[in-house]
Amino acid sequence: MKRTKIIATIGPATASREKIKQLIESGMNVARINFSHGDHKSNGRLIDYVKELRQKLAVSVGIMADLQGPRIRTILVKDIKIKKGELIKISDISHKTREANCIILDWPGIIKDIEIGNNILIEDGLLKISVTEKNANYLVAKAETDGVVRNNKGINIPESRLKMESLTQKDEEDLKFILNKDVDFIALSFVSSAKDIINAREKIKKILGGASGLPHIIAKIERKKAIKNIMEIIKAADAIMVARGDLGIELDESRVVIYQKEIIAQCLRAAKPVIVATQMLNSMIENPRPTRAEVSDVSNAVIDHTDCVMLSGETADGKYPIQSVKVMKDIIGKTEKSPFDILAHGFLGDRRSSISSAVAHSAHELLKDTNSEAIVAASVSGFTARMISRHRPEKTIYVVTNNEKTHNQLSLLWGVESFILPDCQTLDELIDKSIEILKRNKLVKTGDKIVVVAGRPHIIKEHMSLVKIEEVK
Repeated sequence: MKRTKIIATIGPATASREKIKQLIESGMNVARINFSHGDHKSNGRLIDYVKELRQKLAVSVGIMADLQGPRIRTILVKDIKIKKGELIKISDISHKTREANCIILDWPGIIKDIEIGNNILIEDGLLKISVTEKNANYLVAKAETDGVVRNNKGINIPESRLKMESLTQKDEEDLKFILNKDVDFIALSFVSSAKDIINAREKIKKILGGASGLPHIIAKIERKKAIKNIMEIIKAADAIMVARGDLGIELDESRVVIYQKEIIAQCLRAAKPVIVATQMLNSMIENPRPTRAEVSDVSNAVIDHTDCVMLSGETADGKYPIQSVKVMKDIIGKTEKSPFDILAHGFLGDRRSSISSAVAHSAHELLKDTNSEAIVAASVSGFTARMISRHRPEKTIYVVTNNEKTHNQLSLLWGVESFILPDCQTLDELIDKSIEILKRNKLVKTGDKIVVVAGRPHIIKEHMSLVKIEEVK
């Protein structure tokens, strides 16, 4: 079993039951539905397909709904050809300007928040213009590059202080639909601070009318502000995504890999799952094989100890979606067998100030010292699994849970394979039935030693108090 998980984006190239089944069988652990594309009908159908298939195949596959967020785009009467040094007029949709040579931004009132000296990056940073003049209804900017500005292209303004809510009106409508479909994860785009996550969680609770069975919130790190507030964001979020596409536009590209490593390290210490995303096998959108640089990129993310690596266009609208997952799985497997995948001693810097962290540390040490075959843990909320997983043990972590939502949310977590187990009345019953499940699935055999982690009573959330060695009878 590979321990680093794979997230695959479902799109036109994989929007059928058969293709999604092939993705699951090839190694997909989480299906991402991108709400920047499609509509409620088409995206709802994809969610239903994943649910049907994970039930039929009896596997844990998480479903991630990725909200579009406050993305700014161009509105043009026609394409505008620009030359370096040329001056261009910019307005926004709240004004009536519709000149053929004027770039309109689709966010009402946004030019109020853009200042002289701000750089405006167009179409993933391919074009760059710099604001030189500000008026009531429009801006004037100087072209820093040659190129053609086209309609409906994305805009980034890294230095500006935009007053934009992290959830747009479209996101709120999508959120209502997504919650009705009962997905496992919701990814928030363009998060700037912990407040964005807290507000989103409150909206989710309000829509659901309570706090039970909530989807986990994944904070996408793609803004300069998010880097500045990264520790508070990690604390507030359930998981983190290093969204390197927009992050590489907002920041110096040469720093992105450094931030990736730093964020992964901080997430490990906080016991929060972390995802590395964007352009991992990008050339496989058109080609059946990745470049050597892409192979190195995936390997290095695994060596950095990320929980997940993500495929976007490769599986959404690429020519080789199934092959992309197979290639990624192969790279992960070979890297995990190497000595470079081992977490350095003391990396977590954990003083084990809590009982839970001490128990997780003890489980990891016992696994090594007793040459046990696996760690078996009971977890209601997934907390126990996260605390153990962050140690990156050399053997698989088998988690039993009585919660269907937790079962599927554990699909995001490094090294974890989960099973549904109904409530047990005693700890002995819990251990016996857990071993029975593992034996039935041929994951352990008679005579194997396993490390058992549970609570007393085991049904209490976030309560780890017991670790012991058990021999499989």
